[in-house]
Amino acid sequence: MTDTADLIVVGAGILGLATAWRAHRDGLSVHVIDRSDRPVGASVQNFGHACFTAQSDDLRDLGAVSADGWAAAAADAGFRASRPGTVLPAVTAAEMQVLEEFHAHRGDADVRLLGPGTVRDRLGNPALDCLGGAHLPRDMRVNPREAAPALARHLVARGVRFSWRTSVHAVGDGEVHTSRGTFRAAQTVVCPGEHLNDIFPDLVDEHGVRTCTLTMALIDRPSGIPDDLAMLTGTSMTRYDGIAAMPSVDDLRRELVGREPALTEAIANVMATSVPGGILVGDSHDYATSPEPFIDADQSDLLLDRTTRYLGIGQPVVRQRWQGRYADSPSTNLVLHRPDGRTTVAVVTSGIGMTLSFGIADLVLTGADAPGK
Repeated sequence: MTDTADLIVVGAGILGLATAWRAHRDGLSVHVIDRSDRPVGASVQNFGHACFTAQSDDLRDLGAVSADGWAAAAADAGFRASRPGTVLPAVTAAEMQVLEEFHAHRGDADVRLLGPGTVRDRLGNPALDCLGGAHLPRDMRVNPREAAPALARHLVARGVRFSWRTSVHAVGDGEVHTSRGTFRAAQTVVCPGEHLNDIFPDLVDEHGVRTCTLTMALIDRPSGIPDDLAMLTGTSMTRYDGIAAMPSVDDLRRELVGREPALTEAIANVMATSVPGGILVGDSHDYATSPEPFIDADQSDLLLDRTTRYLGIGQPVVRQRWQGRYADSPSTNLVLHRPDGRTTVAVVTSGIGMTLSFGIADLVLTGADAPGK
């Protein structure tokens, strides 16, 4: 049996595609294998929000590498990757205190404090009742429904081999056993996302990997809302590790429990991003090994109401609702495991896969360890 490529990549989500893109750019022959016939998972279900700044301090360098990768891949593949930054309105003193602390911690290059009028202008809502806010200028935006499919098409056009509709059963020592036979390569990178259990169940047990489901929607974008909108809110400040490390975040959490108990119960991250087809809004978080497939109507309406309040949209027109999914672990943001000398397993186990995908691809291909290891 002869090798079919220098590198086999299992999984055509954004992490697998970023790895394939970097390897091909470095001159390697690459074979990508995926169970579906196109990217349909977490990589197209999300906000397309590359929120580098709000990540923990030890991920800042990885975020910078990922940002460079996004920009280069977008230029190569012909999709848009813009850098409008992120706006965080502060509607209470506790929220403003957290943003002021984050600004003091990171500095003007990462965090710019805004007055109330500027926040209203950036969100397109002149009636927003806020105390001020912040702008994170380093953050990027892509259209999640465009980026991964465009990158896959680009790689096909450049000669990268794709085996779509092919299930992978086992990987080890350069061999990939699939529903279409066995393939070989000098190296294999396995990026199965929430399907890690299909190939490496022991890693699922070790890290407690489960599936996170999210309630999301697409609504029409009124003309006054910026077409490059990226908004996080007070709920976001308590979730993103970089901001959540600030001293006053516990006070904000307690405030949110009293002010927004339903959002707290839904483990909400109220946020919005613009895409060509409208505005993506959400989201909630639920964790299970085998999640329920159903969307709770009350929860969906709650998220829609709270998000559109920030934007001043009184009667939102909903075009789509769906349940987003990604792999999650309560103990780590990234499973990076090398079971043998020819195999690397890489699974982002939190909601930062789009943000850090190109940086993680660099770790994988250089043999580096995850930050903090």
